[in-house]
Amino acid sequence: MTYRILITNDDGVNSSGLYAAYEAVKGLGEVTIVAPATQQSAVGRSMTLFEPLRISKHTTNGILAYGVSGRPTDAVLLGMFTIMDKKPDLVISGVNIGENLSTEAVTTSGTIGAALEAASQDVPAIAVSMKVEDEGDKFMDMDHMRDYSVTMSVINRLAKCVLEGAIPEGIDVLNVNVPSRAMPDTEVVVTSLARKMYNTCIHHRHDPRGRPYYWIDGTIIEDAPEGTDLHTVLKLNKISVTPLSLDLTASSSSVELKKMLGRAFNI
Repeated sequence: MTYRILITNDDGVNSSGLYAAYEAVKGLGEVTIVAPATQQSAVGRSMTLFEPLRISKHTTNGILAYGVSGRPTDAVLLGMFTIMDKKPDLVISGVNIGENLSTEAVTTSGTIGAALEAASQDVPAIAVSMKVEDEGDKFMDMDHMRDYSVTMSVINRLAKCVLEGAIPEGIDVLNVNVPSRAMPDTEVVVTSLARKMYNTCIHHRHDPRGRPYYWIDGTIIEDAPEGTDLHTVLKLNKISVTPLSLDLTASSSSVELKKMLGRAFNI
């Protein structure tokens, strides 16, 4: 059996991390690269519905990739239903340049959004991100000498297991985060999502004509409870693998919710 793998990202079709992911799995089957034509970080699982999408071909070091004029979710959908003649056996989203930790990342990251879209199409997915030393590198992939070797090894091992059907039932996406200084012997840990990754702040400034504008920013929270992805990557310098599910139903007691509804609606 020849496995079929779709690789995408949110950093754009020219990102070095995209081709690192390709190199990690090119020996495992037939690999197709479909990614946004431009940088699409923090767009989550948004989809283009009110304008046409276009596909362009790109070749980097002899590797063919397809650029989609839209979001990561668009790239996954066009990859599955237009470029590939049938659904893949696995979708890999990444390697994202910069970590994607906590519930904030799960709901805003285009990298994870692409993986969630794959899962909604009944295809298992792995979202892979790698921490960088300089925060400015997250949105400007200037360092094409970045060492992806450890991350590539992690992708290869996980991809083999998923393709062989070893992913546990109930898990739709594996969210993987690799520290910037990970070594071949760095421990891989199963984690849960931290609550937050950033302390949000809004910068209020004025342009040269005196008109106000605003810039959303945030500083990274330095730690979180033990067992979370943020604590594991930022404090322990270990590789985090967080299992994600499309089912966002809260685990709180339905009995208590029924009591609240009774109070609210007099039932």
